[in-house]
Amino acid sequence: MYIECLVMERKSASGSIRNKERSKKKFLDAVGKILKTKGYAGLKINDIAATAGVDKKMIYTYFGGMDGLMDEYVRTQDFWVKVTSEEVEKMKPNLEDGGREFIQHMLLSQFEHVYTNKEAQKLLLWTISEPRKSLKKLIDTQEENGEYIFKLLMESHFKDKMDTYRSIMAIMVSGLYYLNMFSSLNGSIFCGIDTNTPEGREKIKKAISFMVDQTYDNL
Repeated sequence: MYIECLVMERKSASGSIRNKERSKKKFLDAVGKILKTKGYAGLKINDIAATAGVDKKMIYTYFGGMDGLMDEYVRTQDFWVKVTSEEVEKMKPNLEDGGREFIQHMLLSQFEHVYTNKEAQKLLLWTISEPRKSLKKLIDTQEENGEYIFKLLMESHFKDKMDTYRSIMAIMVSGLYYLNMFSSLNGSIFCGIDTNTPEGREKIKKAISFMVDQTYDNL
């Protein structure tokens, strides 16, 4: 009898955990759906709960409120937020080439991630359109992750030219963000390159590799 009760308790606990995770995913999916269809102005707690089909009280239970929900959402969407020190270690980057191979791979991956992820595009627009605690936390986390990468791979290679390298990366990262958002919203032709075609995107990718190589060969 005792064993049967124990098994039932474990099943109940396991079911509660699964229900919680399902409900959390429904809220996160609802945020993404609203962001894509209505923009950040449509992210109201009642609308999120209605879209998720879950009582809005659960937003406070699972996330501690709207800020907590948004914190978790942005962590699932932004490219550089997910490039944590743990993830970098899993990639086993080459520590001997000053980060050349790693940063080229990451820039190309960022370019594709934002292009294929409409939620990420909306999130980017939101970060430059409205001050919000969760969005500031997003930017801070991006900077922390970037600083870890710079110190691990690039500082010993570029030494006193590190500020120039940082400036080049700032232009490249922000430029790739902008190209994808521009092509998604107001037109795909930029400097004569159609960034919505495979041929045009391949030209941009070749330019990314060229600029990374030029930076490492000539800086």
